[in-house]
Amino acid sequence: MRPNRQRASILTPIPLGPKPRLSMQTLNTMSTSNPSPPFSTKPLKILMLHGFTQSPTLFNAKTRALHKALTKTFPATHYTVSLSYPCAPHKLPLADIPGSDSAALEKADSEPLEAYGWWRRKDHDDPREIVYEGLERGLDVIAEAIRSEGPFDGVVGFSQGAAAAGMIAALLEGRARTEGFEKAEKGGGIPYLESFLAREGDKAAVDGFVQGPLKFAVCYSGFRAPGKRYQGFYEPKIRTKVLHVLGQVDVVVDEVRARKLVEVCEGGEGRVVVHPGGHFVPSQKPWLDAVVGFVKECVEGNGKRKREEKEERVEDMNVPF
Repeated sequence: MRPNRQRASILTPIPLGPKPRLSMQTLNTMSTSNPSPPFSTKPLKILMLHGFTQSPTLFNAKTRALHKALTKTFPATHYTVSLSYPCAPHKLPLADIPGSDSAALEKADSEPLEAYGWWRRKDHDDPREIVYEGLERGLDVIAEAIRSEGPFDGVVGFSQGAAAAGMIAALLEGRARTEGFEKAEKGGGIPYLESFLAREGDKAAVDGFVQGPLKFAVCYSGFRAPGKRYQGFYEPKIRTKVLHVLGQVDVVVDEVRARKLVEVCEGGEGRVVVHPGGHFVPSQKPWLDAVVGFVKECVEGNGKRKREEKEERVEDMNVPF
């Protein structure tokens, strides 16, 4: 029996602006849909992690509708929405890109190939022994983005970037997580990453970490790292609120594999949205609404929603003013 699926929400894309330089730099986009108000606003900072073989520029293009929906939901009179797109450190050769052929090779001779990964998967006969080569370096780059651009309220990732988003959410959960890594390390797991510990001069450091826990994470076509080597990310379960957006006909990260990540998130089964497409970030209104509604609830809380509902009921009343 297939599990119950939560039915989730096409908005006009916003301009990309000038093309950023790639490499180790971070592409940052800020909401400019409304003029800046004459009073202070709350920052809403979101870390955006692209997928394997992608780049910050491409992921920015793929998430323009989401950016537009967020700026509409969080108006500039109250929030300054900022999306930061760090670039994964591993530049991929053409051979690592699915579907590459000789025609692409000829094109690559004249045009720089902008395809990156957070790590490379090294397979093994035993799936418990699969190694993510370069994982630590990939996560270190994200830690530096947090130092320079953060603190962040949440993280959004796609595919490999979604797997990394789950790891980042876990790493920022504090002492309980470091204890989990210590336990996992005794069984052959990797240690907690030092780059996520606070350093002198860190502006957003909290309790000895590079920043405090995230308010939310959104994982499009995410998956968990297999085997005991990466157990520290998932034991104890990820406590950060995570929304999982899965493709019903995704053949790259199928639903069975994606739900392995759902299982290691607290309340995971209650935060799953399945769209009818494949391996992509859906931009149709039902799934945008589901993601933005989740972010809004995590950022503002139920109390804010209840106050707004009460205010709306008062406005509907026939009063003499």
